[in-house]
Amino acid sequence: MEVVLPRLARPLYRQLKRYRSGQLNDAQFTRGFESLLRRQHAWLAERGVPETRAALAIHGAVLILSGPGLRAEATEANLPLEVVEFRAIQEAAADVAANYHFDVGRAVRIISSLVARYGE
Repeated sequence: MEVVLPRLARPLYRQLKRYRSGQLNDAQFTRGFESLLRRQHAWLAERGVPETRAALAIHGAVLILSGPGLRAEATEANLPLEVVEFRAIQEAAADVAANYHFDVGRAVRIISSLVARYGE
């Protein structure tokens, strides 16, 4: 995670900055974000990280970097942050489970651990 977070944070921040300034529309931002995640996954695979482990790390990193957005969503919905955060973790875990034939409960536990350890 110490490697994934900085490698993902810098380009994601640049993408967000361009999106917020109007240089990118929703579709362009989504394509760029997906491309960034694919590149990160490929980079990890080239270094011998198993696919499922890479996917779990990337999903965890995205949630950690999404902390401010999750807090804003919780405030807007008048919900505790933990509720919004757990829903996001469940969605990420379901994605890993569906795409990598991995147990969803185990994915929830792993991603939750990453978010708890590296999140704010």
